Amino acid sequence: MFRSKKNSNKYHNYIIVSEKDTGVRNYHFSKKFVVLSIGLSIVTISTVLFFTANALTGVIHQAKMDNLKSSYEHLSETLASLQSQLESVAGEVGSIEEKDQAIRTYAGLPQIDKDVRKLGVGGTDFKTKKIDDIPPDISNRISEIEMNVNALSRKVKLELSSYNNLYEVVRNHSDNLKYVPSIRPVQSGYIGSGYGYREDPFNGKTRFHYGLDIACNVGTKVYAPADGKIKFAGNQGGFGKVVKIDHTNGYRTIFAHLSEINVKSGTKVKRGDLIALSGKSGRTVGPHLHYEVHHYGAPQNPLDYFFSGYLK
Repeated sequence: MFRSKKNSNKYHNYIIVSEKDTGVRNYHFSKKFVVLSIGLSIVTISTVLFFTANALTGVIHQAKMDNLKSSYEHLSETLASLQSQLESVAGEVGSIEEKDQAIRTYAGLPQIDKDVRKLGVGGTDFKTKKIDDIPPDISNRISEIEMNVNALSRKVKLELSSYNNLYEVVRNHSDNLKYVPSIRPVQSGYIGSGYGYREDPFNGKTRFHYGLDIACNVGTKVYAPADGKIKFAGNQGGFGKVVKIDHTNGYRTIFAHLSEINVKSGTKVKRGDLIALSGKSGRTVGPHLHYEVHHYGAPQNPLDYFFSGYLK
């Protein structure tokens, strides 16, 4: 039980009586002391509340910063992955463009201008906008990806238009394509000397090389690149053992430096038929296959006629 005893002076007496009758305690405080104690208590509680609130604010702020950093890193990884996928698709489009050029050669259509291929046609109209509340580097990467998608969209639209055109031509002239050289004559080996001017390996003089020299082991199988008829099969001076095939529509292919010939003159062959084995007969510095493509007597770059690495 708590009782207050008032005095006429500036002091106050406080008597505390226990309900268990353990005794009575008397406390004597001045008014100034009471006011001071209450003030100190308020200041202490306010200080504790201030620092507690400040600490909690710091914890919450740090948690938000950690979450923002995690989101930023995730967004960066997502953008990097998207950019990598775009580059992969761009590479596939490049491969499609090469095949498109080959098909146009077979179909007798003019090649698409390089500048036109670079720019493409049509496509989606992306409008790059400044994005608020996003770091500049992320905003720039997003804008770059938008432009890459735009360019890729234009190229794809160009290829679709080209393939639609090619489809109509190929469908109308499909029977003629089987006479166009369109596969590698050997499945293995690498190109040691290409089509064009080169230094003669024997005398060092610059001369025009009318075919491809495909380095391969002696005995590598040589296949007919298209349907046709064997025009010549035998020895021919510096070319050694040679096979020549006449195809329809003015195409002729020549295979030289062979080690073995498996066909005879006048024999009809189809694309993928075995015609000979490579070697090093005639005038040569090592085993390889010399391969030429002619169209109405004019030499062509055989690389333009390698539509596929497969035989059929």
